Amino acid sequence: MTLQEKTFLPALAVYLFSAAKESGGKAPSERELAEHFSVSRGQVREALAILEAMQVIERRAKSGIYLQPENWGLETMAFYARAGIALEPQQIFEAVEVRRIHETSAAEMAAERATDENFERIRDILSRSEAKIAVGEGLEELDHEFHLEIVRATQNSVFLKICTSFYALSEQRLKLYFNTVERSQKSHMDHCQIFDALVARDARLSKALMNSHLRGAASYWSEILESSQEQG
Repeated sequence: MTLQEKTFLPALAVYLFSAAKESGGKAPSERELAEHFSVSRGQVREALAILEAMQVIERRAKSGIYLQPENWGLETMAFYARAGIALEPQQIFEAVEVRRIHETSAAEMAAERATDENFERIRDILSRSEAKIAVGEGLEELDHEFHLEIVRATQNSVFLKICTSFYALSEQRLKLYFNTVERSQKSHMDHCQIFDALVARDARLSKALMNSHLRGAASYWSEILESSQEQG
């Protein structure tokens, strides 16, 4: 896939999502898409074939192109997140809930399996986190690194691949979550406590601390969900 194709595909997906959302799920035709992006219908057809394989869309004979979000898997949701399409509030809450299940287990396993290299990488992340907080910057990127390193410390490559795709869903909303210095400071303190428990090889405490840490995030997004439902 060329660079142009790599940039066109997300742009096409974003446009399809926006247009279909306004028309009951039906997307523009190949001709309309080609005109909108000033590309050939062949380029559009190839990109649509990829999106169809990902189960993002369905092409119905003599009817048109339709989004099918009910069939979206984790990879598809991650693709949309990377393209810049935000999840619905309910999807965010459910994603946080699943993350909590994943990471409490990961912390428990990491306490038993983490290597010196894992610990060294986490120390570096915590050091860089302190530097960010000192200048009033958010921890969205380093938070991502910290949690994925704990999953990596389980030494389970399949678990890591699943979580890497899953965490792509959180990239956009982490910026909102870490928009205050206080939240970054609290998160960093939690991370330090979790790290200490991992180094002590205390699996039970590591799991409990991670559960408590993620409970705060779940509470935050639960409030957002309730607010959106009330406004709706």
